[in-house]
Amino acid sequence: MMIVHRGGCHCGAVRYEVDAPADIEVTDCNCSICSKTGILHLIVDKTQFRLLQGEANLAVYTFDTHEAKHLFCNICGIKSFYVPRSHPDGYSVNARCLDEGTVKSMTITPFDGKNWEENIDALRSTRKK
Repeated sequence: MMIVHRGGCHCGAVRYEVDAPADIEVTDCNCSICSKTGILHLIVDKTQFRLLQGEANLAVYTFDTHEAKHLFCNICGIKSFYVPRSHPDGYSVNARCLDEGTVKSMTITPFDGKNWEENIDALRSTRKK
């Protein structure tokens, strides 16, 4: 059963809502950008995500293949969601940026993003529609 979670950046300029279960499954990637930003990935389809405010406050960072669109608030610098290379038809919502009160439980699965090419098929296969 899906519920609505709300979240956003630290300063509140960027706000969104996302449809996901109360018991969420997230991925903890050890690649360079994920480990430095501390993101816990809640991967959702684009239809499950709604940006409520702050589009004008989003800056984009890309690197390497330039496929992932790392979006962050240009005021506080927090990356509360982005378009991942692994799921370009969806979003990775940073579970750490969800508002308190709607997440009942969180299962964290490690992902070896340092060896992305060897492991990406396993990550893609975990996607639930």
